[in-house]
Amino acid sequence: MTLPGGGAARWAAAVIVVGAGVCLWLSLPGHLSYDSVVQLAEGRNGAYGLSGHPPVRSWLLGLADTVVPGPSLFVVFQTALIAGGLASLVLLGRPGNWLTVILAAAVAATPQLLIYPAIVWKDVLFAGAATAGFACLAHAAAAARRGAARHALVGAALGLLTLAAMTRQNGAVVLPFGALAAAWSGARAAPAGRRWRGAALGGAFLAIGLAIMTVGATALTAPAAGPPTAAAAGQFGNLQTYDIVRALVLEPRTRLRVMHARAPWFESLLRTRGVAAYSPVRIDSLEPVMEIAGAHADSAALIGAQWMDMFARDPWLYLRGRAEAFRWVVFTPSQDDCVLIFTGVEGPVEEMGDVQLTPRKSSMDLVLEDYAMNFAGTPVFSHASYAVLGAVLLIGLLRRRLASDIAVAAMLGSAFAFTAAFAVISIACDYRYLYDLDLAAIAATLYAASTWGMGADKAKAAISGPRPDGSDRTTNAARRAG
Repeated sequence: MTLPGGGAARWAAAVIVVGAGVCLWLSLPGHLSYDSVVQLAEGRNGAYGLSGHPPVRSWLLGLADTVVPGPSLFVVFQTALIAGGLASLVLLGRPGNWLTVILAAAVAATPQLLIYPAIVWKDVLFAGAATAGFACLAHAAAAARRGAARHALVGAALGLLTLAAMTRQNGAVVLPFGALAAAWSGARAAPAGRRWRGAALGGAFLAIGLAIMTVGATALTAPAAGPPTAAAAGQFGNLQTYDIVRALVLEPRTRLRVMHARAPWFESLLRTRGVAAYSPVRIDSLEPVMEIAGAHADSAALIGAQWMDMFARDPWLYLRGRAEAFRWVVFTPSQDDCVLIFTGVEGPVEEMGDVQLTPRKSSMDLVLEDYAMNFAGTPVFSHASYAVLGAVLLIGLLRRRLASDIAVAAMLGSAFAFTAAFAVISIACDYRYLYDLDLAAIAATLYAASTWGMGADKAKAAISGPRPDGSDRTTNAARRAG
């Protein structure tokens, strides 16, 4: 059944935009947890990166705060990225049936789109910027022969994916996938015999993105926070401590040879207070232990040496521990301990005063939280469900290979790579960490529904139609249509 007055794609895009408006209406000025308040205070004070988080979000919060005090403008920006990315992917489709519109309405009602865009978390900004960036690449591929438009879209994609890369510690994985999509569309747009331009475009995309990411992080980080490499080293030391303690929980008889020889007090600390405080839920329970260790000048080197010695001798123990951490972040086995949703405002007293915020848990916040928790234990709040859906769509897109399919496939590939990185770095199980996986699967689903049957249409047109010069166009065009 064809929609009157326009294609289903436009109606579905309108539903997504209206849903974003409802999200803002329900949640502005936004939901801020502890980290959100700290980074808003950093942004207002111009001291980015002191909290150990990537400084770009504090900087953006500060920019928005100078225009409209508080987090409201930033929340609007973040929501616009998500809604704009989804709607623009839908608009790549064609006039169709009610299914696309119904699907758009269904996903707009999920917590991932109705509530999450208004939560001031770096995970949400990362997912929104990544989705919008790959949407730009999809449009660039569809506009292959329109040079100026394609270049502008590739440039916008570069900016958005670089923003995503700067937002999360493991966010840089989006840049290689963006470069691959840019290279493919560039090669497709180039005249025969000059397909090397695609590889050049992809290489430039990756090089420029990494350069901006590196220079930007250094320029934004406050001198008091030290260089970004120092912050990364400190975070890696905490991760190593977490791995060592978890190994002791799994195998209490594991020998800590380095610590036993060089710092017996440290070994005793980890075996007693460390093991007692360990939780697979999050690393925060080990903070008192890490503070004691951090008071000693050689603790970082000692932890690093012990970590290398332990897992060089027993790599299986390391893999068991990492598999357990990964299981918690992917499957969120305890929905009481692993935060599924956050509404309201709460944060440290000093920073709350700096940004003139007061604790908030309004009746609307409670309604939104209760609404979201109705989906707990269902596929809507299951990263595994989105992973299966994304894998099916990825295979289908790679088989079909429409002009814009590769960019959407690259988006899914980057989400899987981002998720896989948590097998190495996971230290907590909050649902928000893999929000990008959910959003990428939702975006690809909307895109696939909107473009359903387009490959067959193009193949049919290629087979039946002659070229303008009268020559046969069947073989190459049909092959491109997949």
